[in-house]
Amino acid sequence: MSRLRILHIEDDHDDADLIHHAATRLGVPPDWTMAESRPAFLEALTGRDFDLVLSDSRVPGMDGQEAMRLVRERHPDLPFVFVSGTDDPLWVEQCFRQGAYDHVSKDQLWRLVPVLQGVGAEAERRRLARLARAHALLVEIVKQLSLARSLDAVVDIVKSGARQLNGADGATFVLREGDHCHYVAEDAIGPLWQGRRFPLRACISGWAMLEGRAAVVPDIYADERIPADAYRPTFVKSLVMVPIRAEAPIGAIGNYWAHPHEATPEEVELIQALADSTSLALENLSLYRDLERRVRDRTRRLQAANAELEAFSSSVSHDLRAPLRTIQGYADLLATRVDPPLEGTPLSYVERMRSSARRMQVLIEDLLKLSKVSRTELHTLPVPLGRIAADVIASLRNVSPPREHLRISIDETLQAEGDPGLLTIALENLLSNAWKYTANTESPTIEFFSEKFPGSATVFTVRDNGVGFDMALADELFQPFHRLHPEAEFSGTGIGLTIVQRIIHKHGGHIWAEATPGDGAVFRFTLPAPASRCSTAFD
Repeated sequence: MSRLRILHIEDDHDDADLIHHAATRLGVPPDWTMAESRPAFLEALTGRDFDLVLSDSRVPGMDGQEAMRLVRERHPDLPFVFVSGTDDPLWVEQCFRQGAYDHVSKDQLWRLVPVLQGVGAEAERRRLARLARAHALLVEIVKQLSLARSLDAVVDIVKSGARQLNGADGATFVLREGDHCHYVAEDAIGPLWQGRRFPLRACISGWAMLEGRAAVVPDIYADERIPADAYRPTFVKSLVMVPIRAEAPIGAIGNYWAHPHEATPEEVELIQALADSTSLALENLSLYRDLERRVRDRTRRLQAANAELEAFSSSVSHDLRAPLRTIQGYADLLATRVDPPLEGTPLSYVERMRSSARRMQVLIEDLLKLSKVSRTELHTLPVPLGRIAADVIASLRNVSPPREHLRISIDETLQAEGDPGLLTIALENLLSNAWKYTANTESPTIEFFSEKFPGSATVFTVRDNGVGFDMALADELFQPFHRLHPEAEFSGTGIGLTIVQRIIHKHGGHIWAEATPGDGAVFRFTLPAPASRCSTAFD
């Protein structure tokens, strides 16, 4: 049991000694405050906190029942016990009716210890309940601080939270500015020093920062660390001040009381825990500001890079295509319009020029597509993937020689959500690859369907039974300009699958492949689930 703080109303010194001696059997001697008269009682009642009031039936200027009424008006929950020589049962009954906790006869002081033990147990329960409420409040304050993104937000949270934690009459938030203390904000029953600055060595918050530890001041006028003249215009009679960060403190948080009050170890621990959380919140603010600066710098660099990429794309589109068209045009003239017609080695040279020019044209187109994918902003809509896939196959049939025994299986009901233009490019590349790599297959099959794996989103699948590839080389599959088959066997630039991967990743999806040499390949990808809408972008 904690040490009981008892206000004892008694004018007989011998009786008081006997009562105090009887109370020594508690084990923990109480902290007694004596009041021998009405004025002394009133001064003590307003001067400090108590766990219990013991009262005789009468002292000069006041009877015990009046004292109990005054206690009830100011502290309704404070236990009041009569210890008197009056044995009148009617008077005792009247005391109980008016709210007495108990009555102990001075002839039966052996009963006093059990009564004090009961009061102590209740005081301990109240203390633990207050502490539990304070800890719950501290958790909520810490949550709020973790979400604070500005100094003003931190200050507002701390100044009100500091006062609520310990039920103080006031709280202040102080920041160190060089050799001065800046009283940034306060929450109090009366004005203090908000907005003012004082030298570190001229105020108690400066002392807490310089010493790196808490300052507990039960009586501001009895502590030489306190500039009393600065406190006289205020309500403050006692305080506790703790540093924000023990090592190289950056500020302080204070609690103030309008009556003499010695902050308990629990109260000091609570406000120090708040100060420690405030330190983290202020450090987080610095990190957030630095992160925001980095994001702004990175955004500017990305914007500049995009501008350069846009300029490069324009240059590629114009400056490279124009001479390429010239080379291809004159090569075509050499192959078809000269008289006499070229034959043998000269004609072979010209055909190589025409072929290389066509390959360069395709490479430029693929590079521009890759650039477009990186720069294009997503416009998300429901997309009929199955219908797009069917259109892609129809286009491939129109531009390719007839293929016998070709089997196409496409689920035209497939839907997804994404950018229609980009997803069309992705399907064109995947299905064109399947078309290309089944060209030499005896009974080619190309499929597009969906699968559902446990615990995953819908998986879209393009499968063929073409040449496949070695899975040991799968890491190179989506890298630009990497080809798993020689140009002499299958034409291409090695950029198509890179474009597909960037499109799927841009949508927040994932793509992977499985294959066996000579037994085809399977490409699977995921996309966000489609939202409920009345129509699609292609309706």
